[in-house]
Amino acid sequence: MKREISHEFTPIQLFCFSFPAIVMLLVSSLYTAVDGIFIARYVGSDALSAINIMLPLDTLAYAVSIMFGTGASAIVGRKLGQGKNQEAKENFTLVTIAALVTGLLLTVFFQPLVMRLGATERLMGYCMQYGYILFGGSVFTVIQVMYQALFITAGKSRLAMLLTTASGVMNLVLDYLLIVPLQMGMAGAAWGTVAGRILGGVFPLIYFMKDRGMLSFCRPRWDSAVLLKTIGNGSSEMVSNLAVGVTTLLFNLAMIEIAGEDGVAAMTIVLYTQFVYTAVYLGFSTSAAPIISFHYGKENRRYLQRLFRSCIGIIAVATVCMLVASIVFAKPLISLFTPTETAVYAMAYSGYMLFIWNFLFAGFNIFSSALFTAFSNGAVSALISFLRTLVFVVGAILLLPSLIGLNGIWLSIPTAEFLTFLVAVVLVKKYGDTPYHYLK
Repeated sequence: MKREISHEFTPIQLFCFSFPAIVMLLVSSLYTAVDGIFIARYVGSDALSAINIMLPLDTLAYAVSIMFGTGASAIVGRKLGQGKNQEAKENFTLVTIAALVTGLLLTVFFQPLVMRLGATERLMGYCMQYGYILFGGSVFTVIQVMYQALFITAGKSRLAMLLTTASGVMNLVLDYLLIVPLQMGMAGAAWGTVAGRILGGVFPLIYFMKDRGMLSFCRPRWDSAVLLKTIGNGSSEMVSNLAVGVTTLLFNLAMIEIAGEDGVAAMTIVLYTQFVYTAVYLGFSTSAAPIISFHYGKENRRYLQRLFRSCIGIIAVATVCMLVASIVFAKPLISLFTPTETAVYAMAYSGYMLFIWNFLFAGFNIFSSALFTAFSNGAVSALISFLRTLVFVVGAILLLPSLIGLNGIWLSIPTAEFLTFLVAVVLVKKYGDTPYHYLK
């Protein structure tokens, strides 16, 4: 099957094209989850809580990298569709350099922030051990995650999947060796994660030094407009990930107040499951976006309409499968992190069965944001993401626990997804005819 974004895919071909990216993001989402499983089992629930305390800084690195990756993908994909191949390569190289510089800055400035995330005295030692090592490798995180999108634009989605899988396997093996036989605890988990990210970050820099067809590195041409457009295009995805950090911090504070450190551990487990499941939506949307950008640049309206219908159909099927899988695998997933007889397990399971209803709406919301990013409409894309991941979530966290207690925390995400869904439907219909012509 053809894997170039210029191809006109059937719905089945479109899903097959997106499958490597789905696997890639599933593996990537398992990085922290694997740390969590080993730490929860061999270090303790307090150590698991500490990982969640550190999560806001890690999501900031992810936010920056996804901003560069999705923002550049829309620009480069459209220019390839317009036949401007050399200009696409120059933009591709310029964005990579900008991401490298940004990643190095994050590496320098993150470590002093480790002690400022509100950990209790009981959790602080674990946080320090994990954070100082993990954030020392932020530059590799930025490049690895950015290229999960750019590999797809370059028509190398299968290679991206293999690279991410290799990085994940390295993380898994090192986590086991460093945490279990060598008993390095939190430090072992951090070093295992960093090693996987180094592999995933260095490889694309070496790979694209040679001519690889549609995209490769070349002598860059300074273009501030391209960098600003990249930031604007990717701002919605950046907002989504920044908001994860903010809302995770709020969740932690609310949980500590209502349920203590065990509550934070339970929330950590539930958030891990969300990362895994939403990776399916993100992987598909990330794959579909450069195809949409290419055919929009080519002014292929007939296929854009067909492509949009295919995407909505795939999202609908995935939503049903996701909800069923969430219910069926709830107990086995939670028991990976903590024994079934513990208070953490009971709290996580009851919360999880409320939390999973967000999957009814999350797929459409994620795709809607990616759709407008593909059209280089960063404002609408950012609005959807901003409402979904920050405004509605923060409002729900601040309001619902005061009304219904602990269940209010678990229902915050489903409430935010539902409200975002209502807004996204209106926006998708509004722009469907003019100017983007993906609706008849």
